[in-house]
Amino acid sequence: MLLAAGPAPRGVESALTDLSRLVEIKRVALSADGGRVAWVEAAPTPAGPSGSLRRIRLAARAGGTPVRITASKDAADHEEDDPVFSPDGKQLAFLSDAEQPGQPQLYVADVTGAAVRKLTHASGHLERPRWSPDGKRLAVLYLEGAPDAVGPLGPSPRETGVIGSVVREQRIAVVPAEGGRLVSISPEDLFIYEYAWSPDGTAFAATGAHGSGDDNWWSAELFIVPIAGALARVVHHPALQICEPTWSPDGSRVAFIEGLMSDAGSNGGDVLVVSASGGPARNVTPGMRASAAQLFWSREAGLVATAVMGGDSAFLKVDPDRGTPPTTLWRGPEHVQARWGTSAAFSADGALVAVARETALEPPEVWAGPIGGWTQVSKVNAGLRSPAARVESLSWKSDRWEVQGWLYLPPEDVWPGKRPVVVAVHGGPAGVAKNHFSIEQLLLVSQGYAVLAPNPRGSFGQGEAFTRANVKDFGHGDLRDIIAGIDPAARTGRVDGARAGIRGHSYGGYMAMFAVTQTQRFKAAVASAGIANWLSYYGQNKIDQWMLPYFGATVYADPAVYARSSPMQFITRVKTPTLVVVGERDAECPAPQSYEFWHALKTLDVPTELVVYADEGHHFRDAAHLLDRMQREVGWFERYLGSPAAPVAR
Repeated sequence: MLLAAGPAPRGVESALTDLSRLVEIKRVALSADGGRVAWVEAAPTPAGPSGSLRRIRLAARAGGTPVRITASKDAADHEEDDPVFSPDGKQLAFLSDAEQPGQPQLYVADVTGAAVRKLTHASGHLERPRWSPDGKRLAVLYLEGAPDAVGPLGPSPRETGVIGSVVREQRIAVVPAEGGRLVSISPEDLFIYEYAWSPDGTAFAATGAHGSGDDNWWSAELFIVPIAGALARVVHHPALQICEPTWSPDGSRVAFIEGLMSDAGSNGGDVLVVSASGGPARNVTPGMRASAAQLFWSREAGLVATAVMGGDSAFLKVDPDRGTPPTTLWRGPEHVQARWGTSAAFSADGALVAVARETALEPPEVWAGPIGGWTQVSKVNAGLRSPAARVESLSWKSDRWEVQGWLYLPPEDVWPGKRPVVVAVHGGPAGVAKNHFSIEQLLLVSQGYAVLAPNPRGSFGQGEAFTRANVKDFGHGDLRDIIAGIDPAARTGRVDGARAGIRGHSYGGYMAMFAVTQTQRFKAAVASAGIANWLSYYGQNKIDQWMLPYFGATVYADPAVYARSSPMQFITRVKTPTLVVVGERDAECPAPQSYEFWHALKTLDVPTELVVYADEGHHFRDAAHLLDRMQREVGWFERYLGSPAAPVAR
């Protein structure tokens, strides 16, 4: 069990050790007939979750003991990911670095247990393998010469010499299913982000952009890329960001998601459809009070979207012809898309779906079956218990918006009376707080704190108007939404609204920084990878293109709109003790932003501390750093919010 019953909860280190036993489900796959399920486990090593390696499991949907699929010859752990079934369901393709750490290759395994075959001898990064409709070929995204492509979330590479002089393009490459030469298909000057085979296997629908992959996803267009090597053809110039290119069963149209998305891989928006031959795209979900995240299209099931609706997960039936409001097939107060890169997997006819499901009370497991009628397939986290006793969905009014959030509560019989509340602001800003097994939030709960995870304007879940409601308004309306959620949490009778803290990472870290310049409501703050000054940030971060849809212009063209939302413009107002933490090599929210904020608070005699973690990027990977950060965070809240009521025996 995560936290054994006893006279008192465990300390931070012990609780985090238990929580770190969590096995995350990173990806799921389902055979065409729905008979077999594969998934990827991020299995913790002795160092903890950030030192985890990914393993692939295969099981019959009807039950039975899962087996491991691996290219390892000695059963040792390696990075193995991206399982995908062949159209006939008899083979499973996947990526593995079993031969050379950090260099993935494409392999194929017979699902009945025959030997694994190696298909590629690539020198560079591979991801997203996809079978051709006839099962004779496999495509993959190939970034030649860059095997360890960590992206903007990983530690930023140290750059010297002429900066920006080398641009590598990620291309669609194809290899015969029986093995052979890996041949690049898409143009050399185009970075491909996502792609899908056409039903007849003659072309790909792909999202792509010219230039750096990390920086230009926000201006990607929709292309048709012929497999014969002809020029790629643009079929849609989006107004915002796009993802999930999905062919109609007859190959005449392509559906995709378009919306204001601040991060690649964190999807949300409306569903649009365009002819594969070009022409205007049509929004087929106008005014939808939800955010589509993934698409599936078959003759039998029609066009189906997984979505965020409020703070819930949902499956929606979308009409691709008339644009009428989508039909809700299922809606549940849980996380069924558990982490970036995880998605629902459909059988060929759409009748069966495999998902990873979790809540704050139940750790993730793989489930499969008809939508909403799933049965559990995996038991990777059997025996783990959440330190939370309750999780409640709250709603409140803020300006003209109805805002939703999740309230995590510790056991009342262990932590009696009203306890301090920590407001945990999600990143993004176009993201969503969902009911899920969050180690960072549950660690606070294990120490007796209530945690409020709000979804202010700018979040997914209530449609595009809501997601766009913080454009040119960072830190103002969304902060009002966040603060307004404290009172309804207090009205539950289990939260002390006078002892509120705020924490967050990335955009959440920015919100913590901005909040303490605007209000004295919070008695303590923890800003992780925050942004102190949008004007200087524009020139420091390595993915500045995400800012243009939000600010409307570059910082050089309209500095006033950037200054209006910058914590440094209001820094002399700060009285709140603030802990500042950041990774040394963070490319998305560079460390100088944290230095600037900390330096100002130190000069103003505001209680503060800055901790920079060596060689970490935007997402921490070292378990010792994660432990240290969380110990400091809990200690900070204990110091300035006061400890929760003394625990009692139960």
